[in-house]
Amino acid sequence: MPDGEGKTRDELVAAYKTLLQSYIDRRPSGTRLKIANALGKHKSFVSQITNPAYAVPVPSRHLPTIFAICHFSKEERETLLAAYAAAHPNQAEREIRQRSERGGVYRTLHIEVPLFDDPAQQHEVEDLIHSFAQRVIRLAGRE
Repeated sequence: MPDGEGKTRDELVAAYKTLLQSYIDRRPSGTRLKIANALGKHKSFVSQITNPAYAVPVPSRHLPTIFAICHFSKEERETLLAAYAAAHPNQAEREIRQRSERGGVYRTLHIEVPLFDDPAQQHEVEDLIHSFAQRVIRLAGRE
């Protein structure tokens, strides 16, 4: 479990990605494709975020989905989260833990929204869309 002392950010990212890669390599073939499909991404994206040779970090919002698809044990999740937190101390670790403990498999939807001249109106429209999505999810009994 990396403590972060004396290591660069790139080294810390490589450390958790090495763990992630080893955990995924223990899963059945096709796991990377399942992750890519669940994230709505291409398989090459999954290869980049799971390969320690690439500096591309794993977005925190994708961790719960990866945990659920791979059926990580509690020990694997905790070890990876500790290494992730060492590399990304400013990330919302509590949110990551809560979503992963709920078994949160999420799919990210991308919605095109026109750019408004008024920033306040832009913010209001985006907040309304987000609030509506959260309400629908609650009504569906998933939160």
